[in-house]
Amino acid sequence: MGHENQTREIQFHFHPFSPILEVQMFIFVLFLLLYIGSLLGNATISLTVWAERSLHIPMYFFLANLAVLEIFYSSTVAPLALVNLVTMGRIPISFAGCGTQMFFFVFLGSADCILLGIMAYDRFVAIREPLRYTLIMRRQLCAQLALGALVLGFILALQLTVLIFHLPFCGHNRITHFYCDVLPILRLACGDTRMQEAMIFIVSVIILTIPFSLISISYVFIIAAILKIRSVEGRNKAFSTCSSHLTVVLLQYGCCSLIYLRPSSSYNPEMGRVVSVVYTFVTPVLNPLIYSMRNKELKDALNKVIVINTFTKLSKN
Repeated sequence: MGHENQTREIQFHFHPFSPILEVQMFIFVLFLLLYIGSLLGNATISLTVWAERSLHIPMYFFLANLAVLEIFYSSTVAPLALVNLVTMGRIPISFAGCGTQMFFFVFLGSADCILLGIMAYDRFVAIREPLRYTLIMRRQLCAQLALGALVLGFILALQLTVLIFHLPFCGHNRITHFYCDVLPILRLACGDTRMQEAMIFIVSVIILTIPFSLISISYVFIIAAILKIRSVEGRNKAFSTCSSHLTVVLLQYGCCSLIYLRPSSSYNPEMGRVVSVVYTFVTPVLNPLIYSMRNKELKDALNKVIVINTFTKLSKN
């Protein structure tokens, strides 16, 4: 009972990036622009896929799901990070608030990584079995796979968050980070954290190592299949689609692996904070840019939607 009363009173403070206000303001403007770009880019992709019937195929269904996930994922971290940049970390976050942010960060981040693995499987089927693609990747199966990514992410996030926030916290509660990430919070606990560290490793293997291994195996077969395509145009189109996905995968999995697939004792708070910027602010902006720039069908659909909307507005005026 005493431990429960203590945890209700705990508040966490985020450590500012710099003690210099001008530097904080520069980072604030940069993060704000990245966040707005992420919201606009991902919203545009999801709405374009929804509006354009020619894009109602599995590949774009998963892409639209990824875009929606990125919007919520960014919004879990960005607003609070922006507030703390302006206030130099003076506004604390409650114990319950920190736990909630960590849960949604792990939940949505896990679902994001799993979905990237599902997208690799989709490309594998499309290139290896082009004639049977629509039969294999049925609408029902696509919905089940997307839902499965969310359910698995939810279960892993709930277990990890409950384990970490059942630890006793004592001493200073200043987080050397800009959001309630797993490892910075774990460093503040004053109990035995071996079980929590083991759980972090298990979750990291499930959402990083296994999907990335499956993606790598898929791409071996994908590249072999692409090389067998006789048409130069067909080969270029297949390479373009797959290279877009591979670029996103390398960014997401590479940066996350640097943080989570290493012993907790070797965690460097400063490096962790800098690398985290990539997968919380940069990658969500790059995803819509990479997919829209490297995909002719999506570019054509975007142009079509923009032209139709512009014409509709002009005709009303």
